[in-house]
Order: sequence, then structure tokens, then C-alpha cells
Amino acid sequence: QVRLVESGGGSVQVGGSLRLSCAASGRLSNDYIMGWFRQTPGKNREGVAVLERDGTAIYGDSVKGRFIITRDTAKNILYLQMDSLKPEDTDTYYCAADRGRGWWLLRHPTQFELWGQGTLVTVSS
Repeated sequence: QVRLVESGGGSVQVGGSLRLSCAASGRLSNDYIMGWFRQTPGKNREGVAVLERDGTAIYGDSVKGRFIITRDTAKNILYLQMDSLKPEDTDTYYCAADRGRGWWLLRHPTQFELWGQGTLVTVSS
């Protein structure tokens, strides 16, 4: 079974940056796409960014222009570069994988097949 392990979370001030990483233990087949969602306990899950199979990156409206999702296929690591962070970005961020379509998963992040344990990002003013 493939496990996804996130790292890179932490505390940062408004306007700062963080880079999250997600390492997959085991190899995901080419059927899988990967992405990020975020969630606070008791609140809805929000799709943050997804990489489509053709490499196209798509983003949630709240992070467009500030976050960048990339993938190092050789190392099997997914990244999320987060710039110009705002207090409303405070959340637990999860790396996820699924065999579905990225644009749909971004809008329905509860449907991801696999996800990690999450990494907490706190943005303070």
C-alpha cells in the first residue's frame, strides 16, 4: 500500500512563504494524479491544487497566483510552494492521490482515494 507523507508545515507571519513536500512510499501507477487539499477539524475540506496527468496545474480560487504545485517524478515527491501567505491560509494541508480527473477532485476533495496524515500551517499577523 502506498503511503503519502507530508512535511514542511510550520508557523509563518503574514506575507511569508513555506514549501510543503509530499513523499510517496512505494510507487504510484501512472493512473494516479496528485494534489493538495486543506481542512480544519469541523470545517469543509477545500481543494488547493492538483496536477493533471498532462502536467497542467489547477488551483483553488483562494490560492491562485500565490501557490504553485510541482512534482519531481524521479524522486516521487510532490511540492506546494506557498507565497504571500494570509491568516486564512492557516489549516492542515494534506497531500492526496486519485485516479480521477483533477478539475473534479479539486471541487470534490473528499473523493480523493489516498491522502497523508497532514501538516499544519499557521499564518499569524
